[in-house]
Amino acid sequence: MISVSLVMIVKNEERVLARCLDSFRNVVDEIVIVDTGSTDRTKEIAAKYTDKIYDFEWVDDFSAARNFAFSKATKDYIYSADADEMIDEENCRKFISLKEAMMPEIEMVQMFYVNRHEFVTTENYEKDLRPKLYKRLRTFRWVEPVHESVSMLPLVFDSDIEILHMPENAHAGRDLRIFEKTINSKGVLSDRLRHMYAQELMLAGEKEELERAEKYFIDRAFDPESSADVRTESYCVLARSARLSGKINEFYKWTLKNISTTPCSEICCEVGQYFFDIGDYEEASVWFLNAAEETEAVLVAKAGGAHAYEMLAHCYEKTAGLHPEIKDACLELAIQYKAKAKEMK
Repeated sequence: MISVSLVMIVKNEERVLARCLDSFRNVVDEIVIVDTGSTDRTKEIAAKYTDKIYDFEWVDDFSAARNFAFSKATKDYIYSADADEMIDEENCRKFISLKEAMMPEIEMVQMFYVNRHEFVTTENYEKDLRPKLYKRLRTFRWVEPVHESVSMLPLVFDSDIEILHMPENAHAGRDLRIFEKTINSKGVLSDRLRHMYAQELMLAGEKEELERAEKYFIDRAFDPESSADVRTESYCVLARSARLSGKINEFYKWTLKNISTTPCSEICCEVGQYFFDIGDYEEASVWFLNAAEETEAVLVAKAGGAHAYEMLAHCYEKTAGLHPEIKDACLELAIQYKAKAKEMK
């Protein structure tokens, strides 16, 4: 049987840390906690589970903190945990079975990360397969019968283990600050981080955060080397920022740039929200219907599903109140769209 180190970085997690460690304590063989500056009882709670508690000065870099934390592990494999996750009894049994049957050549195991809608999250999915278990010391392997070379690709096993993500607070503000700091210091983001920055802005960005992001995404929107996908994502962020800031000419500019090419669900929702906010519920319903049934989402999955149907229901509820002669028909449509939204959650 392989041995597993549970490794996590924490800061002010007193409300959820015990829940996490209680659920994993009988699955793992070592617990390593790296604290990045807690001012609550986090370290006191951690001490009930392990004596391997380390301090790391937070430098707005999750990779630096996780690399330090991984360096403190001593077992065969490392399970990378967040304090707001837990594992239930059924998946504990699956995890133990995995430990018993793990082949030594496996270097990474993916598990399902499951979001619960009753908890606060900015995640854009309900169930997502992601790497969670890593071999601590990697074995290099020669491949190919001739002109042989060392394989640099990890051997990955996709398990059916489910990890429950149950956050009490969203961390969008913290993450957006790190994106901003990275742009200010380096000037650019990788393609992966640019996409995630746009996604997080659309999922949870406040007006001020969107305004601070405008220059970065305007540059992406007008860069002749930007792909169509990059421009579309930029239009979404810029349209949202313009709508929230009341810059209507700018709002029209960015939405029309998208609509004139390949409209996406997010832009349709932005236009729908604009008309909803000014009380034109009939026009708003057209755009929310387009978002739900005629276009596809590029950043926020629910823009092309649950959110669009919920807003359609609100449109028909508002219309029912304004037009008594069609009240019953409007309320029936509202019920239907609420049911569709619920199905998609």
